[in-house]
Amino acid sequence: MDDGTVSLIILGLTVALFVWNRLPVDVVAILTALALWATGVLGFTDVLAGFGDPVVIFIATLFVVSEGIDSTGVTAWAGQTIVRYAGTGRARLLIAVTGLCAVLSALITLNGAVAALLPLVVMLAVRIGEPPSRLLMPLTFAGSAGSLLMLTGTPVNIIVSEASRDAGAGEFAFFSFAIFGIPLVLGTIAISVLLGPRLLPAARPAHAPADLAKHAHTLDVHYALTDGFYRLRVRERSPLLGQGVHDVDLSEYPGVEIVGAQDGKGLSRVDGALAVDDVLVVTGPSEEVGSLSIDSVLAVCMSAPTDVDDLMTREAGVVEVVIPPRSALVGETVFPGMHRVHDLVIIAVQRMGKDRGARPTELAEGDALLVHGEWSALDELTMDRDVLLVDTPELVRRQAVPWGRKATVAVSIVGAMVVLLATGAVPPAMAGLLAATAMVLTKVVGPRQAYRSISWQIVVLIGALIPLSAAIQSSGGADRIADLIIDAVGPGRPYLLLLALFALTATLGQVVSNTATVLIVAPIAVAAAQGTGTSVKPVLMLIAVAGAASLLTPISTPANMMIMSPAGYRFGDYWKLGLPVMAWWLLTALVVIPLVWPF
Repeated sequence: MDDGTVSLIILGLTVALFVWNRLPVDVVAILTALALWATGVLGFTDVLAGFGDPVVIFIATLFVVSEGIDSTGVTAWAGQTIVRYAGTGRARLLIAVTGLCAVLSALITLNGAVAALLPLVVMLAVRIGEPPSRLLMPLTFAGSAGSLLMLTGTPVNIIVSEASRDAGAGEFAFFSFAIFGIPLVLGTIAISVLLGPRLLPAARPAHAPADLAKHAHTLDVHYALTDGFYRLRVRERSPLLGQGVHDVDLSEYPGVEIVGAQDGKGLSRVDGALAVDDVLVVTGPSEEVGSLSIDSVLAVCMSAPTDVDDLMTREAGVVEVVIPPRSALVGETVFPGMHRVHDLVIIAVQRMGKDRGARPTELAEGDALLVHGEWSALDELTMDRDVLLVDTPELVRRQAVPWGRKATVAVSIVGAMVVLLATGAVPPAMAGLLAATAMVLTKVVGPRQAYRSISWQIVVLIGALIPLSAAIQSSGGADRIADLIIDAVGPGRPYLLLLALFALTATLGQVVSNTATVLIVAPIAVAAAQGTGTSVKPVLMLIAVAGAASLLTPISTPANMMIMSPAGYRFGDYWKLGLPVMAWWLLTALVVIPLVWPF
């Protein structure tokens, strides 16, 4: 049995395992690579070559870049902007996000656009009460159409342009793809809006992400910050020096109460005389507290507003922590306004779902604390075993604080990457590496955060399947199928030739990367066009459309894989919406392409 036959058998078994959906997709991909090596179709080095492919590197870097955009609150800002103008209606919101994805795909490729918008769309879906599965597949399909808006939208466009040049027909202009790309985008969005609710499952992921955009409002509801609190530092000439905390006379300041006191080292002061730099924590009307601070020569070193939203800024924020069993904090007395390590301040205390108010509280297991501080200080709590974070500071920051402190830097880096991709100054993988490195060097993304942001399942999946594409091409397996189709078409039938090549390209593109598919089909298409007396340009343009029409399976593009888990899709969910969209693409190609590039 020759290598071509073996590679086609392995391809069929791989597709069967994917459809069976009982094994993780990355495990199936690894088994495929091992099968190619075990049968001798590819050598050991060739089987592992996929993991060093520039496409794999580029995709990995895009995850880091999108993490920088998301973690700095850019996606939260974009989401609020979209909701502000598009509203919360499903149709208008779907049109807005799919249109945005189409434009971004033309600028930073389909994978980059989906990776950047994925957390935003999931967040918007949760916010409007819509299953993410009703939004994510239209997002990816619109992005696939958007990749055909300009030459650099996808490697497929560049491949067919170079094939046209090599065939003597000349290259395609930069925006020539938009002639049919625009109708593809509009039609894809319309089909998604009209047919999506019927064809897409109402699936929800097993672990849906929390929507923290209104986190501050939620905390306001659960914690009673009626009058807030004030931290007043005792100055050198204060008349309170030498007095005990319980001896301070507040009768002239109605409504003002002392919550607690701390010495200059941050320790709680219960007994003893007040000294310079001691801090009194008081609550009450702001006018009366102001009079107290003036009369008693006290410096206001912090005032907590009654609205948690006012504490959420680019520099500082609020998180909620719970005291776990066996915590060292059990038995410690705390009060609102109390200063803790890492420059953190306790805003409120809650026990059994009820706010404890301004009085001191001896902490017990299960008590909840509202803590305020700089984001860097709050991040330290993730390593503190004495408290449990309800929501991590990183998650709160990226959703509740739109356009954070490093947002401008992150957007600038992405803009520079777009310029590099659009101009072709460097290869796409290098542009991605430069952008990802810049994200880390400018501290938009930390090193550990960068590694966590990469979806290693997708990296392994793509790296392990690239050798299958190489094997099908080098062994002649794909040529056998293509020759059969071309022989069946015969000469003098250009529309039938386009239909056959579309079917071939689109079919291979569902199980093999579209780049590899077009590399296989392009020379066959050129030979078929020349052999039948058909112009090369309309044939190659159709190959570009068919190559981008990877819509029927999750394994056809990395973008399709990206949305599978967040949306809760199964393998067989893609073709239901993919078929009508692909039919529109085929109809558009058969009508528009011959009008612009005659046979």
